[in-house]
Amino acid sequence: MHELIQWLVLTIRDMGYPGIFLLMAMESSIIPVPSEMVMPPAGYLAYLGHMNLVVAILCGTAGSLVGAYINYFASHYLGRPLILKYGKYVLIPPDKFERVERFFLQHGEISTFIGRLLPVVRHLISIPAGLSGMGHLKFSFYTLAGAGIWCSILTGIGYFIGENQDLIMKYSHKALFWVILFSLALVAVYVRWHKRRSSLAVIPDDAVGKTKQIP
Repeated sequence: MHELIQWLVLTIRDMGYPGIFLLMAMESSIIPVPSEMVMPPAGYLAYLGHMNLVVAILCGTAGSLVGAYINYFASHYLGRPLILKYGKYVLIPPDKFERVERFFLQHGEISTFIGRLLPVVRHLISIPAGLSGMGHLKFSFYTLAGAGIWCSILTGIGYFIGENQDLIMKYSHKALFWVILFSLALVAVYVRWHKRRSSLAVIPDDAVGKTKQIP
């Protein structure tokens, strides 16, 4: 593990900020480049003074948005039938895609934000967003928010652990556990809020004894 982390640190150092951007764009598309292998080494390099912590996070976040838009536009223009038929050739089997699509439909637009924090879902959540024609402003906002939090957590782990390189992956997995708990709590709060909002959308009209829709 120590040798792997050393290799990752040297690779990120040699590639610089464009490398962080490119690798995180790949991670957000269909190419399986784990963000846990990219951002913590960048944070460690910031600890050593070879990189700027904020710039590294911004590059990772921007790369995530670009990669997410690759999936967004691909799904938007190809359509659901082609994704189900040919997705298996680019690591998107129908069962995995249907689970992510169901997640998106159940939790609405906020799933784009939550999905950026969850493994497996992270690089696929942009596909149902593209299929549904989600607005670019909302898509960019939720994607940047989720990706920014995740990149900050991973980069912070690499920065604050510093020279204890062997602990980087250990704490990255611990961070993932707490992020999943946070995401589940956020989903619960959102679902409750959405149900309450829907119930308040119809109120009794005392004047006529009927109900009316609130615009």
